[in-house]
Order: sequence, then structure tokens, then C-alpha cells
Amino acid sequence: MARNGRGAGKSGRAGNGRGELARREAPGGGTALVRDEWSRVAESFGSLQVGAEQLRQFAHVEGSDDEPWDVMLQALAMDEIQALGRLGERTGVEFLSEPRLDESASRFYEMVPPEMARTNSVAGVSSAHGIMRVATSQPMQPSVFAMLEDILGSPVRLVLAPRAAVANLINRGYEQRGDLVTEIIEDIPLDERAIETAAGSISQSTDLLAQARQTPVIRLVNMILFEALRRRASDIHVHPMEERLVIRLRVDGMLMDAFTPPLSLSSAISSRLKVMTELDIANRHAPQDGQTTVRIGPKKVDIRMSVIPTIYGERIVLRLLDQSQTQLDLDAVGMAKRLQGQLMDMVERPNGMLLVTGPTGSGKTTTLYAALGRIDRATRNVMTIEDPVEYRLEGISQMQVNPKRNVTFATGLRALLRQDPDVILVGEIRDHETAQLAVQASLTGHLVLATLHTNDAPSAIPRLLDIGVEPFLVTSSLLGVLAQRLMRRICDTCGGLGDVDGAQCERCFGSGYRGRLAVHELMVMTDELRRLTAQRADGVSLLEAALDSGFQPMRIDAEAKVARGLTDEAEAFRVLH
Repeated sequence: MARNGRGAGKSGRAGNGRGELARREAPGGGTALVRDEWSRVAESFGSLQVGAEQLRQFAHVEGSDDEPWDVMLQALAMDEIQALGRLGERTGVEFLSEPRLDESASRFYEMVPPEMARTNSVAGVSSAHGIMRVATSQPMQPSVFAMLEDILGSPVRLVLAPRAAVANLINRGYEQRGDLVTEIIEDIPLDERAIETAAGSISQSTDLLAQARQTPVIRLVNMILFEALRRRASDIHVHPMEERLVIRLRVDGMLMDAFTPPLSLSSAISSRLKVMTELDIANRHAPQDGQTTVRIGPKKVDIRMSVIPTIYGERIVLRLLDQSQTQLDLDAVGMAKRLQGQLMDMVERPNGMLLVTGPTGSGKTTTLYAALGRIDRATRNVMTIEDPVEYRLEGISQMQVNPKRNVTFATGLRALLRQDPDVILVGEIRDHETAQLAVQASLTGHLVLATLHTNDAPSAIPRLLDIGVEPFLVTSSLLGVLAQRLMRRICDTCGGLGDVDGAQCERCFGSGYRGRLAVHELMVMTDELRRLTAQRADGVSLLEAALDSGFQPMRIDAEAKVARGLTDEAEAFRVLH
């Protein structure tokens, strides 16, 4: 008999888990071959391919009474989603990878204790015609489902879902029951005293959901968010260290320590933020990503959260996008009038490709949207594929990249081309397939705007060639390349000093800078650049040819902005050296 439960041979051999044979006495003497009952049971599992020997030993495996499905997954050596999907096909029970919470399920969260829901991984999804649909990642617990029917006083219809998806439903369902809204109403600036007061009111609980729903925890997290937005921070870092917890803010591109709450608050802050962004608060050992939206009066702020486990606890980074603070205008981003004229000349072309290059966080997407804002969207069909969609612009159709649903830049761009577009914005060219599609789109009557990661404008051409685009396609499609960086503006209140009449400047919080502006360089394709591209020339040769045709590196633009008093030499050196 095979030890692994999958069998040692093909159908008909002993130990194959499908038609296993045993001998017993036949009536009238002799022996007869009969099918092992465990093999019959194994066959009933269908595509899950459970072996007879695995079933025979199942009851003796540690944990099979408390967590039978988890033990079964280990025996199957199968991915949870794949196993649940196959179980759903075999039993006819619906499988949903991302179930959505409906308001009609509120009775579940009013009547079922949260400890029971979390322990048994069950969550209400919706209710209709007196039947409650309940999602579970633990299908082998009939006594729990019977208990749910007794508590709810109605039949239960099961839906299979992954563990993380069920945890998200539980978080959201009990949060709504507790009437915890994600609207920030505190307008009290956060300081160390406020943190100490909140910390003293927070009780340490082993129930992470209960911890996240404590009023002091909610107030503390809201104060942190409000203070970050008051200081115009683009990111919040929650950084646990060995002996302290540091909350840092990124303001105008620079990271700075803001607060140092007690280390004991790390778990409470993490749990509250996870509930807000619909993440699994019980999962503390794997990276997670989530998002939410909060309101401050009339403002709506999008928050994207990333969590990773570290040796000292969970490190959290929140990206804040306050759309009311974003100025989608070429003048506002600091582009010189001469460059604006050249850029718009290319943007108004019927076809071709324009690239904007620079490192992450250099404002590439903001510049492209500022240019799109000047396009006549009444007569031109403008469509985008982005990751993530950062801005909403009237009259533009925007698509969000979602790899889980097979929506990548390549597949999304291919779909957009069937939507009769005139202008296409590609959030980022990362691979050969996306680059090839973008180039082909620009050659077939579309204007393509895209971003690329290179250090300067001339380097964009070798980068496209490295990705795998043929030189003749680059020479035929590329209109020009805009490269940019962001530098901090000198504070117009204190003039860069950081203080006013001996007191810290409240407008720039003593930094001497407030806001940022971009420095640019624009390389327009010429016949000489096309000739060198066809020869696969290196970046140095392309730069020399561009300079000969009037190209001005961004240091020229930076020097002009320093001369006008918009920034200073130290900032220009920091960004461009």
C-alpha cells in the first residue's frame, strides 16, 4: 500500500486510492476480492484527488478535530484557492475569491458574536428570502453551520471563500455594526501630550478586532492622519524599532521624524489601520496591501496602505492623495513657457509617442495629466491605463491595473485599442509587450503618452531598445522625451529662514521650504537623433547630438529657477548632483 496516499501504480493496482482491493472469506469457502470502503470514499472527492490511505489516517493526524480543512489542505499539498474552487465544483457550493458585503447581512453581525465568527472563519455576505448567505474558508465544520442556523433562526447557504477574504468581511461587518466611520473630524493638532493621553486610555486586549474598535485608538489614528494632512505629507511611516515606535512624515519629498508614541501602541495602531483598509488583522506574518478613503469636511483623501512584517513588528506605510491639493496645471508645476509650447505642440499631434521620464515620485503622472487637461476632450477620445489611478479628470475614461483579474498594462492597453481612442495614457512602460503595443498604437493613428524610468531624456531611447523595441519602430513613433525632477520651493513667508521674528514659521514648520516645483529637460526627436537610434548609438552619443540641436539639460532649468528665487542652490545640488 502506498504511503503518500496517491498510489504506487495505475488504476487497478493495490494502493492506488481509487480501486483498492482487499480479500475476505467468500460464502461457501475460499476468498473473494472486494473494494476497500476507504477507496469508495476517496472516489467521492473527485478532482480533489484524496487518497484512501490519507483518509484512513486522517483521524489520527494532530489538529484534524479542531481544524480539519487545514489538515486536509496539508495532506493535499494544494493551494487554498485551488482546493476551495475544486471543492465548489464537486459539491455545487458557490466559490467566490472576493465576496462583497451587502447591507442585508447586517443581522448576521448583530446576532453572531465576533469571537465565534473569527474563530470559525464565517462571515455574513447577504440575506434574501429568509436565507443568510455565509462565506467560510473552513467547509468541514457542520456543527458550526448548524449552530449559526440556530442563532440566526434561519437557513444558511454557504459560500466558499479564501481565509483572507472572509477576514475582510468580518472586519468590515463588525466595524459597520459598531458605527465606526472613516471620517476625520478632529481638528486638534497632534502632539506628544495628546499621544500620552490616548495611550493611557487604550486597554491592551488580545482580541485584535476589539482593540481596533476602541474609541481612543480610533481617535489617535484619526489625529495622526489629520496632522499628516495638515503638514501636507504625502506619506506616513509607522516604524517599530527595538525600544520605540517612530511615526515619520514625508513632506515635500523629505522624510522626517514626527512623533514617538509608546511601543505598546504599535499593535493597536496597526489593527485600526488594517480595519480601515479592509485587511486581515489576524495575519501579522505576511505583506498586505489595502486602500480606503477618508473625509475631512468637504475634502476626500485616498489612502493606500502597505504592511510588511519586520523583526520588531509590522512596518506600515500610508500613501496619502489629497486631490484638492493637487494642481494639474503646467504653470503650477513650474514648467517654463518655452517648454510648454514645445510640449503642447507634441501633445496636439494626431499620432506618435511622447515619453516622460524620471525616478519614482518625480511628478511624471502629474505633468502628463496637466498636459491632458489642455486637450480638447469633447472631440478626442482620451483613455488611460494606470497603476494606480491617482487623478480623476472630467471627460477621460480611466482603467485600473489589477493583476489578480489579469488586467495588466499589456492586456489593458490591448483592450483600450478596441475602444476607438484618440489619445492613450499608459501609466508606465515596464516590459517588452507593453512597449511594443504602445509603439504600434502610436503608428496606427493614436497619440500615446507614457512614463518610463530613466535618469535623463536621451537615455530613454537606449532603454526602449534594451526592452526589445526595434530601432526602426522607435525612429518612426517617438516624438520626444521629457525628463523631470522635483525640488522644494523656498517658503514665501519666511524666505527660507525657517522662522519669523524669532519664532518658528508656521507655514513651513521651520523647514524653510513649502511645496515643490519641477525642473525639466525636453528632447525633441530630430533627423540626426533618428539616424543614431537606427545605429543603436549609446546615451552619450545621443546626448551630444541633442545638445547640438538646441537641447538644454535640466540643470539649465534649475539654474534659472534659482536665479528667480524659487529655490536655492543647496536644493538644486541635492536633487541634481
